[in-house]
Amino acid sequence: MRILIDQEEINRGIRDLADWTHREFGDKPLTVVGVMTGSLLMLADLVRHLRMPLCIGLIQASSYRGGTQSGNLRVVDTMLPQLQGRNVLLIDDIFDTGQTLESLYRHCLKEEPAQLKTAVLLRKEGVSRTIFQPDHTVFTIPDEFVVGYGLDYDEQYRNLPYIGVFEACDQAAHQRA
Repeated sequence: MRILIDQEEINRGIRDLADWTHREFGDKPLTVVGVMTGSLLMLADLVRHLRMPLCIGLIQASSYRGGTQSGNLRVVDTMLPQLQGRNVLLIDDIFDTGQTLESLYRHCLKEEPAQLKTAVLLRKEGVSRTIFQPDHTVFTIPDEFVVGYGLDYDEQYRNLPYIGVFEACDQAAHQRA
């Protein structure tokens, strides 16, 4: 698998995201909401760098089901804490069409947070289908299917310490395994 972003680059990017978060929210209490399951590694690494009082929440949104093409969005918010009056940072692993993050942003807005910002680990160039944009992007990548550091193909490869391009030969090897 071709490595697109190595572990050291990811670590630097997460530290930069933490610095941005401190600039945006200062020392005010913060609720960090991670989009399951892809953002779990990013969430864990990010909160270790944050110094303000914080609460962690999770929201599940899935549009990929065992493949590389997106489908209908499913949202489960049973692990979402109360957001009303809170400063909230909604984080997601990847922004491609933008429709998932935009839908989740609107979902969180209904809870009337004091402030709501968004951040994504990866943003694919040239595939957005919405005018909605994340407030912060850690890395901009070409339009390729990627796995690792929380991102998966058929629920596998999330544990890779890097982000790799999942090419046709990788998919063929996966199918044989």
